[in-house]
Amino acid sequence: MKKWSFHLQIFFLSKRFHHHQEILKNPASVVQDRSIYEDVDIFAKNLNQQGYMENRDYENYQELFKIMTQFLTPPDLIVYLQASVPTLLKRISSRGRDYEKTISEEYLNQLNVLYEEWIENFNICPILNVPADDLDFVKRPEHLKLITNKILDKLQGVEKVIFD
Repeated sequence: MKKWSFHLQIFFLSKRFHHHQEILKNPASVVQDRSIYEDVDIFAKNLNQQGYMENRDYENYQELFKIMTQFLTPPDLIVYLQASVPTLLKRISSRGRDYEKTISEEYLNQLNVLYEEWIENFNICPILNVPADDLDFVKRPEHLKLITNKILDKLQGVEKVIFD
């Protein structure tokens, strides 16, 4: 990790930059799982904090990120699916992916802390914060419809309170 973390983050940065440019060429709406904007303050920062990325490399990474993102149009909306660590662990377990089996609770806790800091300070576009512990798009399709409607409202600038 210490040897390759910087190189891997640069690889992800270049891929996300390219994907962002491709998305801008598409006239239709696009949903992207992870954007270029998260990596610098969450994943690369976490690697730096854990001692896997030297301060000098992290500073260079941050500078490159700042330069690259000056050439990008910000997204129209960030949807932040906020989930607790127990929920994340349960979902990781249910997926059964071999490469996810070693993800620790401590690592997820640290990512959640960094995500919360990032969301608190992110200001280049609107954010829709969705508490996701009780969401289940597979077993409850109405959840997907609910979130889709909230996204459309947010994109259209509609702020309304509905009492059920």
